[in-house]
Amino acid sequence: MSSYNIRVPLERVRNIGIIAHIDAGKTTTTERILFFTGRNYKIGEVHEGAATMDWMAQEQERGITIVSAATTAFWEPHFDTHLAKAKYRFNIIDTPGHVDFTAEVERSLRVLDGGITVLDASEGVQSQSETVWRQADKYNVPRICFVNKMDKLGADFFATVEDIKTKFGVKPAIMVLPMGKENEFRGMIQLLERKALYWKDNEQDTEPEVKEIPEEYKDQVEELRAQLVEAIAETDEALLEKFFADEPLELNDLKAALRRAVINYQLVPVYCGSSLKNTGVQPMLDAVVEYLPSPSDVEHINGENPKTHAEETRRLIPEEKTSALAFKIQTDPHVGKLTYTRIYSGTIQAGSYIYNSTRNVKERVGRLLLMHANEREDIQEAKAGEIVAIVGLKDTRTGDTLCEETAPIILEGINFAEPVISLAIEPKTKSDQEKMGLALAKLSEEDPTFAIKTNHETGQTIIGGMGELHLEILVDRMKREFKVDANIGAPQVAYRETITKAAEGEGKYIKQTGGRGQYGHVWLRIEPKERGTGYEFVNEIKGGVVPREYITPTDKGVQESLERGFLAGYPMTDIKVTLFDGSYHEVDSSELSFKMAGSLAMRESTAKAGMVLLEPVMKVEVTTPENFMGDVIGDLSSRRGQIQGTTNRGNVVIITALVPLAEMQGYVTILRSMTQGRASSVMLPHTYEPVPQSIVEKIQEERKK
Repeated sequence: MSSYNIRVPLERVRNIGIIAHIDAGKTTTTERILFFTGRNYKIGEVHEGAATMDWMAQEQERGITIVSAATTAFWEPHFDTHLAKAKYRFNIIDTPGHVDFTAEVERSLRVLDGGITVLDASEGVQSQSETVWRQADKYNVPRICFVNKMDKLGADFFATVEDIKTKFGVKPAIMVLPMGKENEFRGMIQLLERKALYWKDNEQDTEPEVKEIPEEYKDQVEELRAQLVEAIAETDEALLEKFFADEPLELNDLKAALRRAVINYQLVPVYCGSSLKNTGVQPMLDAVVEYLPSPSDVEHINGENPKTHAEETRRLIPEEKTSALAFKIQTDPHVGKLTYTRIYSGTIQAGSYIYNSTRNVKERVGRLLLMHANEREDIQEAKAGEIVAIVGLKDTRTGDTLCEETAPIILEGINFAEPVISLAIEPKTKSDQEKMGLALAKLSEEDPTFAIKTNHETGQTIIGGMGELHLEILVDRMKREFKVDANIGAPQVAYRETITKAAEGEGKYIKQTGGRGQYGHVWLRIEPKERGTGYEFVNEIKGGVVPREYITPTDKGVQESLERGFLAGYPMTDIKVTLFDGSYHEVDSSELSFKMAGSLAMRESTAKAGMVLLEPVMKVEVTTPENFMGDVIGDLSSRRGQIQGTTNRGNVVIITALVPLAEMQGYVTILRSMTQGRASSVMLPHTYEPVPQSIVEKIQEERKK
């Protein structure tokens, strides 16, 4: 048996993710974790293209993480902890920090029990960190923060802690006090234990020296420790009584209370270090053991019975009925399709059958694999609390629930953002045509934010994604992995159409030909909905004036017309459609005639409903040296941007603005040339807003061509 399939009790398992803004040092931190846990004998470096977790060719070339990689490692606490000193099993997922790969983050957070948020000490909390933090909030994932890059110019631990407090809206618990910063960064003092840890600036010697607290830090340590003890005591009644009675508080009691507070989202422990210099990683790993939850700390998971729609619960133990969530599909050149799965309850055996309750199909579990990035290891069974890859599932998609057929349950799925940018793609040859269809199908199966549709007018295939980089990587993967040669069009913004007021419209489709005719007649009421709420169809037919079998075809006709749009040929969104009246013919009515009537009624009602064109507006965050600030702001304003604010951090300025995506193509290159390559920018989808009339006319003209 391999050393990486050691069985440990459930309370000694930690399913954790490393989450952060791009370039905060996430993958470097993961590499250090793998090194210190003995998973790797040598440290892989991102800048050398040798990071274990970044195994895709595109990741190594660009030095970024694209797909979340999963690995298993073991850690025995380094310092004294209040929990058992034994081997703990870490199932680690390293997630991408780039906004274009938000789906990878979303699906990883859905199956994690805890997270390590890595922050750059010189940049503080950046916009993508906020986005990821909110995603983690949505799935109630307890976190600890690791303030990385303490040795970097401009590093400021306390400013970053203040950022955590204001931007994340949480109560940080400062666990360590850094000794020095930038070039002077020597180590840190553990506040609860009152111990000073020093690291040598030497790659071979990664072991910290434990010493007495230097004289110049003693007062500050006592002050910060008192604040920390008070913050912990406030979360626990028994400790609070002792605290007010000035009784001594035991270290283990404080740690146990802090663990409960972290799991209940009351406090967020903050650590610091420099992953690149191997500093501060061991105390952070001990914190994962001490403060982040094991699967057994989350007592049960809720779901729905697909047959009765009643609420079901599963206790997260191996003895319970099986329930698992497929959170990622990956095509592997050696073993075929891998389905990454988090097992919540029960056990899954290799070679057995399992029921996909989301799609109502029975699937065979061919093999069970324990993953380490793109290496794999066969195992015979997997139990509650584990994250494994299954080979052999044919119909399972991201977000599907796997369970026992006799005890079906559907767990909460995963919601993904809509694509904001698209481009046309055409195969170069006939043989590429077939390969492209297969490649696109496989890639969209892996990536739920990758959309494919055909433009019926031009016959072109249109692919949509979360940003230019996202589509660039997907096209690159098509060429490399699937050997497809294709011509690519220029990126197009994913506009949407909507209405601004309520209106009614009648649709009559009546055709008399020799023999049987066609008769469909409906009245529709349309109303605008809130941004981002999508489409809703309501049936208010009374007394059977439109028979039940024609309701769905009417809805279908409405939806097809929404896809085509009425203003500039873009899909319509955020609209409520109510079918409230109509009539039918005993002989001539058919599904097709009501589908056509639904479409005609939409054409008539939208003409009166104040149609507007919506465009994706991005939240743009630019970090620039102060002397370029005026140029950057002027340029953003010329792109129809609204400046939201500026923040000074050291000698750089962080500018936030809301800018239409249509104006931001190729922005990174322009920004670099404007600032001599010294500024960087991040773009996040923010909202959809109406397009100014002058630009609508221009778009309509272009669409007519």
